[in-house]
Amino acid sequence: MMEFLAQYHLSGLFIGAVTFLIIGVFHPIVIRAEYLWGTRCWWIFFILGIAGLVLSLWTGNIILSAIGGVFSFTSFWTVKEVFEQRERVRKGWFPENPKRKKQD
Repeated sequence: MMEFLAQYHLSGLFIGAVTFLIIGVFHPIVIRAEYLWGTRCWWIFFILGIAGLVLSLWTGNIILSAIGGVFSFTSFWTVKEVFEQRERVRKGWFPENPKRKKQD
């Protein structure tokens, strides 16, 4: 597949599409994670970010390296977004989980 992408000069489009999908998938994950666990889940996204960073540095394939980097920095950005999601819940923009203990 990598040869096909390179042969037809589709690598950039493929990386762009995967980037779009990764960011799009992380948006509802942030909402759901904050609803279920609050901000206590931030470290999961941090570890995922480190894993993506390792993948990006470890692989010699430019496409996998770029996708690993995008995944890594999307995961790091998600750490920030989990805390911002808590603020959006406090403002009433998103529902609060009534079964979860309050966090401050």
